[in-house]
Amino acid sequence: MRPHIESGPVDTKSYNQCVDLYSDRVYRYILKNLKDADGAKDVVQDAYARLWEVHDTIDLEKSKSWLFTTAYRVMIDGIRKNSKQSPLTEKHAEPIHSTGYSDLQEILNEALDLLVPIQKQVVLLRDYEGYSYEEIGEITALNPSQVKVYLFRARKKLKDYLVSMENIIG
Repeated sequence: MRPHIESGPVDTKSYNQCVDLYSDRVYRYILKNLKDADGAKDVVQDAYARLWEVHDTIDLEKSKSWLFTTAYRVMIDGIRKNSKQSPLTEKHAEPIHSTGYSDLQEILNEALDLLVPIQKQVVLLRDYEGYSYEEIGEITALNPSQVKVYLFRARKKLKDYLVSMENIIG
C-alpha cells in the first residue's frame, strides 16, 4: 500500500514526512544509476534542499514526483558536468564482458549499463520502483506513450543480452 499524503503546501511537518517516506526510494533510484553511494547521497540531499527552497509553492500531493524529477535532473547535470571534466581513464576502457560471473546481480547490472540513459531510467522507475507510466512521464518529462516505447525497447535489449549471456555461461 502506498503511503498517503494530504494535499496543500509543504510545511516543516510535511517536509519531514516527505523525507521519511521518500528519501530511501529516491536514494536507491539514484544509486542504481550512479553506482556511487556518496554521489547518490549528495544528489538526494540536493533534491531535498531544492524542495525546501520552493516548499511553499509545491503541492504536497506532488512532492514525490517533484523529488524524483529533481533528483533525476540533478543526477543528469552532475553526470554531464563530470563527463566534461574527467579525462578518459582506464576504467572507461575496460571491456564490458569479464571472464567469469559470480553473481546474477552483477550480470543484471551489466545489462542495465548497456541501455541508453533514458531507457535505464524508465526500467528502474517501472520495474524496480513500481511507478505507473504517468508517474514515470512526470519524472522524465515524457508522455506515457513514449514511456511505453522506451520500456519496450529497453526490455527487449535486456532480454537479448541476458539470452546471449545464458548461451555464454550455459
